[in-house]
Amino acid sequence: MGEIAFYHLQKSPLERVLPRLLEKTLAAGKRAVVMAGSEERVEALNLSLWTYGDKSWLPHGSHRDGNADEQPVWLTAGEDNPNGAAFLFLTDGRDGPIDAYERCFNLFDGNDAAALQAARERWKAYKEAGHTLTYWQQTEAGGWEKKG
Repeated sequence: MGEIAFYHLQKSPLERVLPRLLEKTLAAGKRAVVMAGSEERVEALNLSLWTYGDKSWLPHGSHRDGNADEQPVWLTAGEDNPNGAAFLFLTDGRDGPIDAYERCFNLFDGNDAAALQAARERWKAYKEAGHTLTYWQQTEAGGWEKKG
């Protein structure tokens, strides 16, 4: 069982937080799969990863781009891992095959009551299953504070 980190977004949207976490993933020499709630969301994230910073470039792709085995970051609405990723990023309230990954990042919008409740339920289920959990809450300044 891998480690599961919950990221409680409060100040910044997913489109600003995800690229930074993916940069750290690639810097650690790991590959990532990002699971989104729909194909439309995959394409929106795909675009945001190309445009999130003037001087940044994050190699990634989706089914539409192809060549999955060459993509260090793979965006999907499914549960596939065609790039052999060790890290899983769950967005949009997704759940996925967490046991197939070394680390899982569960990102949720803390300003959305339904997303917050769903994250609490996933936390409880993962804890009962014996996973190692960490919880990061975004601060007023936009940084991260490890909680409980």
